[in-house]
Amino acid sequence: MSFLDTLFGKKKEGSVLGVDIGSSSLKVVQLRKEKGQAILETYGELSLGPYGDGEIGQATNLPAEQITASLKDLLREAKATTTSCGVSIPFARALLTLVSLPYRADPKEQKTVIELEARKYIPVPMSEVQLDWFIVPPAEQAQFGAESAPNAAREGKADVLLVAVHNDVLTTLQSVVSGAGLAATFYEIEIFSTIRAVVDEPIKPVMVIDIGAASTKMYVIERGIVALSHSISTGSQDITRAIAISGNVSIAAAEELKKKEGLGDGGALGSPELVFSRIFSEVRRVLMQYETAHKKSITSIIFTGGGGITKELGAYAKRIFSIDVHVADPFKKTEAPAFMRPVLEEIGPEFAVAVGLALRKLDEV
Repeated sequence: MSFLDTLFGKKKEGSVLGVDIGSSSLKVVQLRKEKGQAILETYGELSLGPYGDGEIGQATNLPAEQITASLKDLLREAKATTTSCGVSIPFARALLTLVSLPYRADPKEQKTVIELEARKYIPVPMSEVQLDWFIVPPAEQAQFGAESAPNAAREGKADVLLVAVHNDVLTTLQSVVSGAGLAATFYEIEIFSTIRAVVDEPIKPVMVIDIGAASTKMYVIERGIVALSHSISTGSQDITRAIAISGNVSIAAAEELKKKEGLGDGGALGSPELVFSRIFSEVRRVLMQYETAHKKSITSIIFTGGGGITKELGAYAKRIFSIDVHVADPFKKTEAPAFMRPVLEEIGPEFAVAVGLALRKLDEV
């Protein structure tokens, strides 16, 4: 099973689904290809909180049976008409690292070397994970700089992107997908789906900030490859809770306020600005760390995830950072009626992974 093979796949016909199984909600996007264009057929989101006696927007830890039931509900509500799909793997459930390893011209020898060397970087027995890798072509190795791959330029060495996912994670996902009546041809770590959906810069480094329910993930992407990743335990549910406490309103009402008012008028609600200040402080630290180590500048920041739908986030962030900042709009890579564009732009940050999965799946058609 390959997590990195985004160029090749089995040929399928008709509509396709991208299925994003997150901690706080499920998202699906259905596309079809017409005259070379990705046509948006349907999409949907379903909060998992109520299925676990929680609130909308809150992270959950549901058993596979409940996730399966909620996915069935979502597919029915979204009126999905296909079972052919690609499915996300949470970044937190995977290990991804770039390492410099001995190079062998013979593919079988190289496979043996990588599998043996990978043991040094995988903190669990190799029998418990699915291992995949990608050998970075020499023309792309220079992007990482001497700090991240000091031996890449030496004779007999190669940069290798190692990816490992625990067997239990894949077993659970496969159980959910099959239980919902879907047929997945691939499982992909969510950051690769996000890159496909929202990162258009082909060469220069950009930072993707994914504000999920329970945590915020920061990635530096260069030439389509994850050059740096970092996570903090502050997320969109903290923003919602802060609004609920300061406004003395329910979590559900706070979630609506986040979408309708958010950071408007310089953070009129006050409380979300305090949460974002913690997130942005860490963003600055990670950004400076990368720029100092690699002696190059991050050219832009892209916001995705549930926190990305906070009203006026883009305008607020532009006042904080001195580089280009924008909120992701993955649906712009699809064709949809003009009257839907304002809604799609508003909800886009939450659907970056699902759109990216569907776009990859569409390449198999």
